[in-house]
Amino acid sequence: MIKFKAKAKTIMVQGTTSHSGKSFLVTALCRIYSDMGYKVAPFKSQNMSLNSSVTQDGFEIARSQFTQSLAARIRPMVEFNPILLKPKGNKISQIILMGKPYADTNPNLYYPHFIPKLIPVVKKAFNKLKEEFDIIIIEGAGSPAEINLMDKDIANMYIAKLDNSPVLLIADIDRGGIFASIYGTINLLKQEEQNLIKFYVINKFRGEIKLLENGIDKINRLVGKKCLGVIPYLDNLNIPSEDSLSLEDHISRGNLKIKVIRLPYISNFTDFESLHWEDEVDISYIKSPNELIDADVIIIPGTKNTIDDLKWMKENGFISKLKKLEELNYIIFGICGGYQILGKTIYDKTIEGTSENKYNGLGLLSIHTEFLSYDKTTRQVQAKVINLPFLKGNIISGYEIHMGEVIIETDAIPFLKLVKKENQKRNNILGVINNKGNVIGTFLHGLWDNDLFRHRFIDYILSKSKKKRSSSKRIIFNEIIEKNIQKIANQVEENIDINQIGKLLGIE
Repeated sequence: MIKFKAKAKTIMVQGTTSHSGKSFLVTALCRIYSDMGYKVAPFKSQNMSLNSSVTQDGFEIARSQFTQSLAARIRPMVEFNPILLKPKGNKISQIILMGKPYADTNPNLYYPHFIPKLIPVVKKAFNKLKEEFDIIIIEGAGSPAEINLMDKDIANMYIAKLDNSPVLLIADIDRGGIFASIYGTINLLKQEEQNLIKFYVINKFRGEIKLLENGIDKINRLVGKKCLGVIPYLDNLNIPSEDSLSLEDHISRGNLKIKVIRLPYISNFTDFESLHWEDEVDISYIKSPNELIDADVIIIPGTKNTIDDLKWMKENGFISKLKKLEELNYIIFGICGGYQILGKTIYDKTIEGTSENKYNGLGLLSIHTEFLSYDKTTRQVQAKVINLPFLKGNIISGYEIHMGEVIIETDAIPFLKLVKKENQKRNNILGVINNKGNVIGTFLHGLWDNDLFRHRFIDYILSKSKKKRSSSKRIIFNEIIEKNIQKIANQVEENIDINQIGKLLGIE
């Protein structure tokens, strides 16, 4: 192993499309070089995702960079993802800059007005990482060959050219058209950018490799690049997902039916991935209230636009249906925005409306929500479980990411109580439960990532639904994450030429 005395060495992973495997490959490389003893950092200058997490010091970053931090065995830092764009609907996105809300914008305003202001922040974050780490694995966004945006794009070739970083181009063969996508991507780039691409990688391959070799030889000649390797399609890969495309990849198998309402602006659906990984659970994301009838648990998830999703639920018959199902003692769970929707009213003055507005929620919990400022709560917390049938007195951990403050009526029954630290002055109730015990709401993300909570929850719902456990197997969340990070690292090491990447990094 070579320890670099100068600033960090860098390499970048770009993709021919979204969902091609960029995050996957960066995660694997973070683990591989961490295993070699290097201090490795992931970096993505600009991410667009509704799945995010919170660092120890209270900064919001994309979930993918959080996971890559685990792969690199380092504490997540806001510099790993200085710009996070969170779509809110109507072509509006919230800019999270260095982990905190900065502004709302649209594409017409973002590129001419904000990009010049954001570039210095990106450079500062990148330079800080170069001073502190041995290797930086940079992740691009989407495709570098979006010709309508190439002169404005700060997530792909702009970053590669900042440090003259060699680029690996990854392409997804599972969706078809891979050779056209490799050829088109490379040839749409400027010559200096084509020169930065050193190799390409084929991802998600199923089948006989010999049938692919002729195509690889031809595309090598056409683009003047070599294939670094072919990574097989990995089934049941259990690591947190990057975006909503991955919702379609989940395989349901259990007899405990959990129905998550597929809100138009659903966010942080990684809350439910640990439940997906349990053999007893069958999770589906539904868009019609008629699909709720056989549910053992109904979940209203987090949302980036609470008001618009509440309106959508009313327009599509969910509100009336949920009220009827609650009377029949169905279990209804709300997380973050879903928690707010379960309350009596939502008062929106500045965040999600242009004037003062008051909206009626489901009225199933004795809370009221007020959006009164642009402030956002982002923090890791520990909370004590109280007044819950299946788990009382235990401490669980998670994180908050939400706008608005909840006002809890005096007759509300607390469900989670914050274990306060000295500098925490906010309301210490993180969730409430109704008096029948079948409607529960909380701001706490990562709830089911707590093993004891998830296991007791599943057992309680099985008992209540009079269903028998089909397997004694129970997953341990952190073990699953670690096992799957190592799994993808092993697959990448086995199927691509790591020595060639080492040479690009100056590791002989």
